[in-house]
Order: sequence, then C-alpha cells, then structure tokens
Amino acid sequence: MNPSAGRPPAVGFIFVTIVLAVMGGGLVLPVLPGLVKQFEGGDFAQASHAYGWIILIFAVTQFIGSPILGSLSDRFGRRRVILIATAGSAIDFVIMANAPNLGWIFVARMIAGFTAGIVATSNAYVVDVTPQEHRAHRFGLLGAAFGIGFVIGPLLGGLLGGINLRLPFWAAAGMAAANFIYGWFFLPESLSVEQRRAFSWKRANPVGALLALRHHPVVLGLAATHLCLWIAQAMLHSNWVLYTDYRYHWGPLQVGLSLCLVGICAAIVQASLVRRILARIGEERGVLGGFAITMTAFAGYGLAPQSWMIYPIIVFASLGAISGPALQSYLTRQVAANEQGAVQGAFVALTSVGAIIGQPVAAWSFGWAVAPGNPLHLPGIAFLEAMLLLAAAMIIARRTFRRHSPAVTPTAG
Repeated sequence: MNPSAGRPPAVGFIFVTIVLAVMGGGLVLPVLPGLVKQFEGGDFAQASHAYGWIILIFAVTQFIGSPILGSLSDRFGRRRVILIATAGSAIDFVIMANAPNLGWIFVARMIAGFTAGIVATSNAYVVDVTPQEHRAHRFGLLGAAFGIGFVIGPLLGGLLGGINLRLPFWAAAGMAAANFIYGWFFLPESLSVEQRRAFSWKRANPVGALLALRHHPVVLGLAATHLCLWIAQAMLHSNWVLYTDYRYHWGPLQVGLSLCLVGICAAIVQASLVRRILARIGEERGVLGGFAITMTAFAGYGLAPQSWMIYPIIVFASLGAISGPALQSYLTRQVAANEQGAVQGAFVALTSVGAIIGQPVAAWSFGWAVAPGNPLHLPGIAFLEAMLLLAAAMIIARRTFRRHSPAVTPTAG
C-alpha cells in the first residue's frame, strides 16, 4: 500500500525531498577528502590522486545507473525511484562511517553511484506537475532547495567533523533514512498511468540514452553545453577542500562555512531572483550571462592570494546560478511529457561523464601542481582549466540558440 496515494503531487513535496538529500550529501563534503588524506598518512599529493580515483568510480557508476533509473521512473513512476535513491544513500553513508580502509570507501561510492537518481527524477517530477510557462521558476525553487541543503549540511558537517571525521557520515546516514521515511509516507506519485511508457534497455543503458538525444537536434546542442559546464563544475567540487586546505590552511569548519555561504547565496538567487531576471532577459541570455559570471568567479578562485577574498567571490558567483534553471526550462520545451524522465536521465548521465572527466583531472592536476620539485607551482590550476571549459560551453550554447531559436524578447515584469 502507498501511504501517500491520496495526496495530489506538488512541487512542495519534491522540494522537501531535495533539501533532505542535499543536506545528507553536504554533511560529508567537508570531511571526505580529509578522511582520504588520513588514510594516505597526510600526504597531499597522494591523497589528491586517491581522491581522484574515488570520485571517478562514483561518476562511472552514476553514468551507468542514472539512465536506468530515469527510464524506470518513466515506466513505474517517480516515487519508487526516489525511494531507491534514498536507500542507496543511506547504505553508502553507513559503509563510509565504518570504513577501515580506502577499499571500503570505493565500495560505498559504487553503491551511491548506481542509485544516484534523485536529481534526474526530481527534475522529471517538476515537469510532470508544472505548466511550461512556470518551469523556469519551479527549477529555480529546486535550486533554492539545493541552496538550503548546502546551508545546513556543510556547516553541520564542518562542526561534526571538528569533533570526529566519522561523525558526519553517521549524521548523513540518518538524514538519508529520514528522507526515505518522508518519501514513503508523504511523497505522492506525479506521473499518471496514462503518461507512462514501457521500459526499454535501449533507452536505459547510458550509451543508448545519449544516442537517443540525436532525435532532438536542439537537445543535442544543449547536451554538449551541459557536458562542458559539468566538467567545469566537477573540477570545482572535487578540488575545493584539498585546495583550501593546502593554500589557506582551512579545516573542516572553515570549509563548512564557505559551503554554507554558497548555499545561502544560491537559495537567495534561485528562490527570489531567477524568475525576475529570466522574465526580463529570457532563458537564452540567462544561460549565457550565467556562464560569463561563473567564468569570472572561477578565475578569482584560482588566483586569489588571500583566503578572505574567497567569500566575496562566492557571493558574486551565486549570480551565475541563473544559467541552470534557464537551461533546464529551455530543455523541457524540446521533448514530450513521457520522454522527460529518459531525457533528464541522459542529462544526469552527461553530468556523470563530466564528473568522470573533471573530478579526477582536477584532483590530479592539483596533485601535480603541488608535488615537491614541480617547476610550475600553481595550486589553482584546476579552476583556470574549468574557466576555459565554461568558455567552450558558452560558445556552444550561443551557436545552438542561434540555429534553433527565435530572438529573445524580454518582458516587462
């Protein structure tokens, strides 16, 4: 029996799901690289290489699993996939909390990767319950949910990590369990039986899911943009803790505070500014403008000589968050309702490809740049590499919009 069957689906339900999921993941962000460094005896270069392999295995398994979960959500509904994803997260965190060596960290990350379906399924859920004209705003609300999760999760993770590096993993496991319970009792299904379609391994395998994008020329161009964007974002995410530890001597609390600020700024921008900005400039200019802001911020992260400079750069960078909802809203207009789960799953698979490329490259670039005896001592090298990738994303997006879209006509309100 489905305890939530009598409730009509709404974005508010998925908002809570995202907040809980991001809080759980945010709890471990400030401490996982430190745990890896502990296993490697405190050596930055060795830890960065090991961490690169750990995040690579997560990205590879997510690449394989996301299209499968996306297609399953088109066949069986969004709710079941969200429950699978939250259960996988709980198992992942429990294993890492007890891991005696790096091998068990790899096992945990594989489980988490195969069941990482919350983002794609949540995006499809929003499409199910939202008219086209309101989707940019609703995706902005999802961005705000991410922001709220990042306000609480990393800050709490930094505080708990200052006590014990393992404690945040237990807290994250509890958060994932709470999310599963919430989903079981309160999250209603959003995809009607009439809108569901048969499961197909051709669409569900990652290569087939990506090849299926060929049927949508606009989506294919956006896919290339999305890939460049997420390679760059992955380089930022994987390098943040090691970079700030090495260059500014930040501990878990300071890392947690910086990520908390990221969350606060993201929540403000996504919840209150996205709708107003995009209403004035349109989705296409929102994508391009967001990329330009983020490029500038990445250069700042890589070159800032003093740690206090990171905080105003974070505030400025948050304005670049308008590109995500703008791109998502534009994307949803290109495919039918019963294909949204598969397309969103394919885009999450592309996010995984970005992580497969960006995360280890960033970690290994950092390790190379700080290794003893290296003639080019440039700890921020990964951020500068990411800036160049964002420039490529901007060029591809601009060409795609020119080929397939009419000129943007801003509105007045």
